[in-house]
Amino acid sequence: MSPYPVLCYGPGCSAPAAFKIAARWSDGTTHELKTYALTCAPCLPKLFAMAVEKRAACRLTVGETLEAPGVYDLTRGSRDRALSRRPDIEEQLAPA
Repeated sequence: MSPYPVLCYGPGCSAPAAFKIAARWSDGTTHELKTYALTCAPCLPKLFAMAVEKRAACRLTVGETLEAPGVYDLTRGSRDRALSRRPDIEEQLAPA
């Protein structure tokens, strides 16, 4: 694993990223997490809202599925399958 830091995608932010905002995507054969952002805790609400907007605007082809964005703990050196999802944080960020 390279020692370079993984930084937040927030505009003007250079803090280390602690979370991954992503949605499960599939074309019926392949399954993966579609990454919307890597973010620090302070930028999380804004970047999560942006991810929800991007998901709503996404057009899928026949056979594709794309779940709602979720928040995952970003663990250095871990593959997407091993990342822990944070429904507790997602609940706090959900629109009222």
